[in-house]
Amino acid sequence: MIGKLNHLAIAVPNLEQAIAKYQDLLGAKVSSPQDLPEHGVRVVFVELENSKIELLYPLGENSPIEKFLQKNPNGGTHHICFEVENITNSIAILKAKGARVLGDGSPKIGAHGLPVIFLHPKDFDGVLIELEEVKK
Repeated sequence: MIGKLNHLAIAVPNLEQAIAKYQDLLGAKVSSPQDLPEHGVRVVFVELENSKIELLYPLGENSPIEKFLQKNPNGGTHHICFEVENITNSIAILKAKGARVLGDGSPKIGAHGLPVIFLHPKDFDGVLIELEEVKK
């Protein structure tokens, strides 16, 4: 069902400092910040040859990233994202096999303008997994 790794997401307490580390220290290309109010985050993508790193910063007090940073003040790995060809079919298969889709179980539009869902970390060894529909 899952395809390639799309990105690894890291919650950061200071987005500007994190961008500078990846650009200045590691020489990576970093996208412009993008606000995603529906998800409660501001994101940038560090572009790698074979994948991306998503830097997440809270957008508002009710952001899930704000809650994550309260527990992890220095930041840290938040989730991993895998590509799927058909998110609706993936949801049906996962639910039939007992996996929990977070939220109302319906896809939302993610940072790449594509449908995404999140899977409960308790079902995947403590890892929050995002699935993103990518047409091949």
